Amino acid sequence: MEQDRTEIKVLDNGFVRLDGVHADDLSVVNSARVSFGKHKQELETEDTKLINFLMREQHGTPFEHNFFRFHVKAPIFVAREWFRHRIGWSYNEYSGRYSVINNEYYTPADEDMRTQVGKPGNYTFEQMEEWDTGIAKAVLKRAYYNAHRILRNNKRKSTHALRRTTRTQNSAKRNTRLLVSNGMLPMGPHARNLQLIPNKR
Repeated sequence: MEQDRTEIKVLDNGFVRLDGVHADDLSVVNSARVSFGKHKQELETEDTKLINFLMREQHGTPFEHNFFRFHVKAPIFVAREWFRHRIGWSYNEYSGRYSVINNEYYTPADEDMRTQVGKPGNYTFEQMEEWDTGIAKAVLKRAYYNAHRILRNNKRKSTHALRRTTRTQNSAKRNTRLLVSNGMLPMGPHARNLQLIPNKR
């Protein structure tokens, strides 16, 4: 069976799926050429050169006249870290008020269970000892079980105890310029700062 090229698997049961696109080279070209009062119906060779020029010189605004929309499923704590990068993203999220939260929760693999060592500005995330890893997993599992028992007994749709380890789903939209800027974010285990494309026009 051929793999769906619009979907990338994340962690154990998560995914990032391309849900919609309104973007092409012609939209970039027309957004740039409006400065000269011009508009084209078809892409030509000179337009490809223009796009390369805009990218090379980091003239970013023509790349903002389009969007990509994604359907994402991830642990809530991962989504919350992502939602901090708010500028240029539009989000709609699965609601525990209107729907019953699904019966699955995320526990990191042993090698991904880490603890912060050091002080602010000078720290690393080191792998936890096997004993601590076992305790942490047991606590997560027990908290999840107790929270679901509360839901069943009280017939409620959501409770705060479920919100950190369960998975959430959202629809997220972003334009090309800002989407590329996400690829420039530092990706190491200690990376926290947001880096954006320079604000040239």
